[in-house]
Amino acid sequence: MPEQPLRLAMLGMIPGNGHPFSWSAIINGYDPAALAQCPYPGITKYMGAHAPETVGIPGARVTHVWTDNPTEAPLVAATAKIPHIVQKPEAVIGHVDAVFIATDDGFDHVRRARPFVEAGLPVFVDKPLATSIGELRTFITWKKAGARLLSSSGMRYAPELDPYLDGAGGLGELRWISSTTAKAWENYGIHALEPVFRILGPGFTSIRLETAPGLEVAHLVHRSGTQVTLPVIYDGGATFGAIQLCGTAGLATIRCTDTYTTFRRQLVAFIEFLRTGRSAYPFSDTVELMAVIIGGLRSRAEGSRRVEIAEILSALSP
Repeated sequence: MPEQPLRLAMLGMIPGNGHPFSWSAIINGYDPAALAQCPYPGITKYMGAHAPETVGIPGARVTHVWTDNPTEAPLVAATAKIPHIVQKPEAVIGHVDAVFIATDDGFDHVRRARPFVEAGLPVFVDKPLATSIGELRTFITWKKAGARLLSSSGMRYAPELDPYLDGAGGLGELRWISSTTAKAWENYGIHALEPVFRILGPGFTSIRLETAPGLEVAHLVHRSGTQVTLPVIYDGGATFGAIQLCGTAGLATIRCTDTYTTFRRQLVAFIEFLRTGRSAYPFSDTVELMAVIIGGLRSRAEGSRRVEIAEILSALSP
């Protein structure tokens, strides 16, 4: 007998983040007429580039959806052919095998995730997992107690990174990396940081976040000696996903544009985690990434002081 598809709940949608549309459609497939009404043109474009009959992830279905604004749930459900709309997030408990917290408000993820962690359900939390010491410490406590948690930026899975992973690419020793994102450090800094983390691995030692009108620039140092610059251009959507790698033997410029494959890989990784219990990366990676994000916020609040990542990590201890 084939395994029954995993039943998944897509929970939460806030302004500026259309993941319930795209993530659900990538898993379930989509209805073209409903997709045409999606208020996120980028999603309509990259989803519409794939014929409906080619879209879907075998062995999983988004069966339930809830959005912060109840009037938005029917279009999400119609777009991704989700059969059940619930009136409150907790209503999915007992009816699904795992949940997605599909919002990028890292300051509010503990509240959103708590009912499902306490119910023993696996939870995928959209990036960033947490933007404060207290919230991150809660997730660490839950994880140590056996909670099944996963969180990442989709940019971890960008296919354009593949030629440069595990020391490949022929660039020699990396001396400097730049990775650009849009919006603000709190919610989109992780999109610039996580692909760099995939290339360098763990070991960021310090961060300084400088600000100017409409712009933030994070300056990071890695234990390898590589220096990293992460510009966050508030209205810089046109520059999102541009990465430059400078090494002793060469230079590479990467432009991450395959959003569909990026998100599909991210979703498949979570579904494999549900099936096997094995994560594609250790939770300690996520903790370090969040420590860098929190360190950047501390640096900004304290006049662009250089903050040691060890300072943040030590504060996470009970």
